[in-house]
Amino acid sequence: MDSEFWQAKWRANEIGFHQAEIHPLLTRLWPAIGVPPGGRVLVPLCGKSHDLIWLRHQGYEVVGFELSERAVTALFAEHELTPERASWGDFQRYAVPGLTVYCGDFFAAVPATALLCDGFYDRAALIALAPPQRQPYVDAVQRWCAPAARGLLITVEYPVGTITAPPFSLATAEVSALYAGRFALQERMRQRADVKGQAALEVAYELVRAAVA
Repeated sequence: MDSEFWQAKWRANEIGFHQAEIHPLLTRLWPAIGVPPGGRVLVPLCGKSHDLIWLRHQGYEVVGFELSERAVTALFAEHELTPERASWGDFQRYAVPGLTVYCGDFFAAVPATALLCDGFYDRAALIALAPPQRQPYVDAVQRWCAPAARGLLITVEYPVGTITAPPFSLATAEVSALYAGRFALQERMRQRADVKGQAALEVAYELVRAAVA
């Protein structure tokens, strides 16, 4: 799934991956993740998710990354927010108090030390990526995380071949291998879910960035 695949999805409004409500696992599990109050929270490949607004309302400084300008402008418009816009390297930066979204290729983003995040949230990023993109994605998340940063990752599991990806099914063993040596991983919850009309499981993990050697 290259960048044009996702740009085309947004242009055609084929965004079944976008949820109209705040994800219930976020509201249920996030308070126990332990990201410091007022901390900076990274949300990669964020689309126009309402989850960003929920995190902002909890008092966090939310930092999103999204490839599609349509998605970014829709996010702010739908919540009646008027962002300040500026260039940030090859990115366009959209910002209001408590929420900054960088429009561009997350894989290419390199943070300054002052921008490192205390936490991160991934509801639909990792499961949107084909196998060759997954380790580079984890590398990019790690670059943005301060030592001991904490996060919530939500994946899906289903019998391969029953659903046309994305989203991709990710077994716990593969998730563990991707984050091994970088983040400590602990499963927090799994529940039944509907994915494109088919039965699946949603699995939530708590992650903590490993100490820097």
